[in-house]
Amino acid sequence: MENTTLKLRGMSCASCARSIEDAISSVPGVNECIVNFGAEQATIQYDPRRTDLEVIQEAVDAAGYSAYPLQEQNLMAGEDDAEKKHRLKESRDLKAKVTVGGIIGTVLLIGSLPMMTGLNLLFIPVWLHNPWVQLILTTPVQFWCGYSFYVNAWKALKRHVATMDTLITLGTSAAYFYSLFATLFPSFFVNQGLMPDVYYETATVVITLILLGRLFENRARGQTSSAIRKLIGLQAKTARLIRNGREIDVPIAEVQIGDVVLVRPGEKIPVDGEVVEGTSTIDEAMVTGESLPVKKQLGDEVIGATINKTGSFKFRATRVGSDTVLAQIVQLVQQAQGSKAPIQRLADSVTGWFVPAVIAIALLTFIIWFNFMGNITLALLTTVGVLIIACPCALGLATPTSVMVGTGKGAENGILIKGAESLELAHKIQTIVLDKTGTITQGKPTVTDFVTVNGTANGNEIKLVQLAASVERNSEHPLAEAVVRYAESQEVETRYIASVRDFEAVAGSGVQGIVSARLVQIGTQRWMEELGIDTIALQQDKERLEYLGKTAIWIAVDGKIQGLMGIADAIKPTSVQAIRALQKLGLEVVMLTGDNQRTAEAIANEVGIKRILAEVRPDQKAATVKKLQSKGHIVAMVGDGINDAPALAQADVGMAIGTGTDVAIAASDITLISGDLRSIVTAIQLSRATIRNIRQNLFFAFIYNVAGIPIAAGILFPIFGWLLNPIIAGAAMALSSLSVVTNALRLRNFKAKAIV
Repeated sequence: MENTTLKLRGMSCASCARSIEDAISSVPGVNECIVNFGAEQATIQYDPRRTDLEVIQEAVDAAGYSAYPLQEQNLMAGEDDAEKKHRLKESRDLKAKVTVGGIIGTVLLIGSLPMMTGLNLLFIPVWLHNPWVQLILTTPVQFWCGYSFYVNAWKALKRHVATMDTLITLGTSAAYFYSLFATLFPSFFVNQGLMPDVYYETATVVITLILLGRLFENRARGQTSSAIRKLIGLQAKTARLIRNGREIDVPIAEVQIGDVVLVRPGEKIPVDGEVVEGTSTIDEAMVTGESLPVKKQLGDEVIGATINKTGSFKFRATRVGSDTVLAQIVQLVQQAQGSKAPIQRLADSVTGWFVPAVIAIALLTFIIWFNFMGNITLALLTTVGVLIIACPCALGLATPTSVMVGTGKGAENGILIKGAESLELAHKIQTIVLDKTGTITQGKPTVTDFVTVNGTANGNEIKLVQLAASVERNSEHPLAEAVVRYAESQEVETRYIASVRDFEAVAGSGVQGIVSARLVQIGTQRWMEELGIDTIALQQDKERLEYLGKTAIWIAVDGKIQGLMGIADAIKPTSVQAIRALQKLGLEVVMLTGDNQRTAEAIANEVGIKRILAEVRPDQKAATVKKLQSKGHIVAMVGDGINDAPALAQADVGMAIGTGTDVAIAASDITLISGDLRSIVTAIQLSRATIRNIRQNLFFAFIYNVAGIPIAAGILFPIFGWLLNPIIAGAAMALSSLSVVTNALRLRNFKAKAIV
């Protein structure tokens, strides 16, 4: 299966999005299609052996719209030239049509005041009352300004569907052609004792108001992608390379992996890399959300687009182009903005039958007023009003606009939300499971104690460290790194020892290997017991270390215990504050760790966690999360290691620490780039704010249509007759969509609330 994103053109409402979805989904080989009306994008999963992009694009064209793929190479360039030109042209066309429609509509309104008010207004020129003059003025607005409505309505008719354009076309055409008939055959009305009134101003002003609303809406919707533009704008434009001993400035696109880049104080780091010379502090706030500058020295990783604060340094480029952290963040945000939240299914299901239902209501309204009340004027006004006011645009915009702003805001705060479903589900979390190492703690454990059975006699301690470090060099576990770092600090040279044979890492237990014909096994007490190795000699030392909250790992050589190491992992400075904040949000916080119960309790007591799940093997973590879920809890899992990936995937919401492994990040729903647990609080608060915003939008959209249709149909005519004017319906329809988008844009002001 392959995934791709198509940029769409020609959509005017949620019904259009549904039509495109249906058209693409009907293509053999397409597994899934999600159309985001707000982002004007289609996210598609398809089987390349059964179909290709050309076939999918043809299906979109056949449905009356157009589509083209978003090229990955253009990812960091923002909108491509074709899209920019299209947007500028669309904006210019809308402005021109609104200007023409506005001028003509104003003139027609003035000319219609005598008819509308029943007064003889002498200051209005007589020629403006003339229906032939009004016809001449109205026709260009009806068929030039309203051209797109007719085209889209015809395309919809050929597909046997009805859209917003269908409603607008029917409504304005009814007013125009009724007026045209009255202009051509006034005697028909006179013979029946009726006034041959015309409603050209209704058609003109309604079209102009809808176009004006669309112009404002397009501008507002453009602001929902401001987060993407901000992220793209963070990158440096050039890089200073060291080549052949010379400094040369090149465009960022020309930087290659392996190039050595020089960065001076105050400059942006152009691409991702590893420091090879010098030290500095770097402001990573724009990518990680972390406000404090981070010290960088030899061997540390640097992220492109971050700002160098103090010293000069050189680094070797390790990721360029679309592989950089910033490019991946942009891609993830774009994918999230193109996804669909479960709450949107409600709006989608409504728009499927809404337009046909409105047409039926409009016909019923006309029949009631004309047949039962005998009033063709009111029949026409109410019918046009119902068609115009019932446009489902607000329903189609309610969810995607909020999702786009919410995910963008998350990226600004160092929180990558992979999809709308994750964003929605985060506000329902009841239980949050935190991995200990690398999540609550720094993830860089240090050997603090080392005791041996035979003491230091005959260099026994040094030899044992050599054997242990030689085996642990083959492991990527954080505890293994601590053993190797300890050996280096003791100036123990492990590289001169014979290579390790038959190395094996036993998940959740330890490692073993043969060094210089000796079997070395390093791991937990439980594993030692499973291997039948007696640990009584150092049992008191083990209990003392665990009482202090340290992890005790045993070292056995040839089946006998020879030593014990105590390893401590410092707690992150913000962990206590974050956990307290999570608990104040009403969440149950659980610590999950492979460490023994006593060590786990010591850490938990320090950070304020009451529930501990200790001595859990990696293969048991997912099952542990599943057990919590079986009790009816919405569970979030936060971890950073490869062994956390199954649990992250099992959880309702998986949150990966961005400083962790790629596997964990890939398995998660939300990535916390900075590794600061306070980002979890921000993510949940952002989720709650976004869902609250979506519900407000849906409420206003539903209430608007539920209340607007009966009013337009004339239910309040005896009291508020003026409400029947379709012009008011057109203005209300345009304002409804604009209000939904404007409400969504309020999320751009979101700030995480400090919970003390």
